[in-house]
Amino acid sequence: MLIIGPHISIAKGFAKAAETAVDIGANTFQFFSRNPRGGNAKAFDEKDINKFQQIRKDNDFGPLLAHAPYTMNLGGSKDEVYEFARMVIKEDIQRMNSLGIEYMCFHPGSHVGGGIDFGIERIIDGLNAGIKGDEDLTILLETMSGKGTEIGFDFNQLKRIIDGVEHNEKIGVCLDTCHVFSAGYDIVNNLDGVLEEFDKIVGIDRLKTIHLNDSLMPFGDKKDRHAVIGEGKIGLEAILNFMEHPSIKGLPFFLETPLEDEGHKKEIKMLKDILTSK
Repeated sequence: MLIIGPHISIAKGFAKAAETAVDIGANTFQFFSRNPRGGNAKAFDEKDINKFQQIRKDNDFGPLLAHAPYTMNLGGSKDEVYEFARMVIKEDIQRMNSLGIEYMCFHPGSHVGGGIDFGIERIIDGLNAGIKGDEDLTILLETMSGKGTEIGFDFNQLKRIIDGVEHNEKIGVCLDTCHVFSAGYDIVNNLDGVLEEFDKIVGIDRLKTIHLNDSLMPFGDKKDRHAVIGEGKIGLEAILNFMEHPSIKGLPFFLETPLEDEGHKKEIKMLKDILTSK
């Protein structure tokens, strides 16, 4: 079964987001664990959550993915920024776990001049402070494009973070197709080679979810610019090949393409129609 859905706002509640997913033909979705540009986290509404859980069950949803806010930087050199990030990761792991959300991904962080080694140690310390080890939730490092001082654009960096986490059985990877393409991993012409490298360094069993995006920018440009599926530099054929690869097929796919609900509905239908016709 193809598990696919877009990013949907939960501003009007979890139940409304789940209803939207069903309306557009999705059987999963991604959402922000809290305000993506701020720090506020709304208290859960019990009635809303109960309805949300029933919709998940009734429609046989696949695993859901929470996305930590962009304001969270576990790799930063400023202490106040780092302490905020430690608070957010700890709180949101517990909040998402309480809802039975399967996965939560986050951008590993940017060292902002502190250096990659310093940033990686900060990220490890933050994860060790936030993960108890008894969670059902799996925390995912997102592959990054490598812009600025980002950490996580190289598989070796992800491996170093994972190795440093005490309860790393709770750690996985969310692979973003736009980001890895932009970072210099050629998923268009050498998909087997890229996945073999990932398996050798990180372990393919750590790969849990996919951010399915085309790229506005050319290969290896180290810029994070998402495009609609089939309208970017990766292209529809390469994305379909990616989705059908034995190491990828069956994983949940989350669209972060620059479309509204109606556009995502058409995008999901297109992918379903093509893949089921083969």
